Amino acid sequence: MSDNSFGTLFRVTTWGESHGPSIGCIVDGTPPGIALKEKDIQSWLDKRRPGTSRFVTQRKEPDKVKILSGVFEGKTTGTPISLCIENQDARSKDYSAIKDKFRPGHADFTYWKKYGFRDFRGGGRPSARETAMRVAAGGVARKVLGKSVKIRGAMIQLGTEKIDRRRWSWIQCEKNPFWCPDAKAASKWEEYLDEVRKSGSSVGAIIEIVASGVPAGLGAPIYGKLDADLAQAMMGINAVKGVEIGSGFDSACLTGEENADQIRMEKRKVKFQSNNAGGILGGISTGQDLIIRFVVKPTSSILTPRKTINKQKRNTTIMTKGRHDPCVGIRAVPVGEAMMACILADHQLRHRGQCG
Repeated sequence: MSDNSFGTLFRVTTWGESHGPSIGCIVDGTPPGIALKEKDIQSWLDKRRPGTSRFVTQRKEPDKVKILSGVFEGKTTGTPISLCIENQDARSKDYSAIKDKFRPGHADFTYWKKYGFRDFRGGGRPSARETAMRVAAGGVARKVLGKSVKIRGAMIQLGTEKIDRRRWSWIQCEKNPFWCPDAKAASKWEEYLDEVRKSGSSVGAIIEIVASGVPAGLGAPIYGKLDADLAQAMMGINAVKGVEIGSGFDSACLTGEENADQIRMEKRKVKFQSNNAGGILGGISTGQDLIIRFVVKPTSSILTPRKTINKQKRNTTIMTKGRHDPCVGIRAVPVGEAMMACILADHQLRHRGQCG
């Protein structure tokens, strides 16, 4: 299988399967001399870890990361950083009943058609279990970016239920299991998702990722557009079906006058009077907040019987048992943050290499 890596100078390669002995990644391109310990990475992994509430999969994985190389006496050496997480609670037998059937909405059929092989144990390599290593790599990326860049994510819609932006509070994101910035909405979501979970179904979500403190000048205007790389990174997250930046699709409803982010000088500093561009113009960061949103489809593993075919190309039905998220969007929040961090770290190093 090819294409297990992303990034140019800050490059991440992941390996491992959902029900294999372990998963891991290689982070290449980290500058030497950066303070890095396992706890710097673990804090972000704990946000994504399964089993943290009744609204996510109850697979019990501590997701304890180990640094195997690239760090000496608490600092990066400039050599490849190898990270590893052991799988401890895989239950392959949960999938034995569907090993010859293709789950609708999953990558089972396309993976089988491409490679002629299928690892039915939780989806194998294409499983969302792999995203733990993206979060680990994101922890390294945040150290490269430094404390001046702050990356935060929030769920702004769960199924049909939306937040009220007038009640937005980043502090609230840490106080509920949905990373929801609206306390009132989060309270309603608990009852809403409980009903979905108990029915054996699932719902989708919309996630918003914001990066503050990003300097102007990251990105390139033609084939190295910052927004293009960010969009590709978010679309590469499992179950993501759409991405928008800034005003996104709402831009179609704006006039040219409304959409243009006017610029003024205030106290010898450049100030934009709006941010419809989402912090990126012509593929290059403006110095404003970077704002990106992505939509996550409903979890495909549900208890309701669905029509499908088997490997013998016969019609059949399937019901997926096991431990699954009623909304994969919840744990997609820290994954989105990590992908933002990795892309920004890569562009920061690329900018430094060209412009000093």
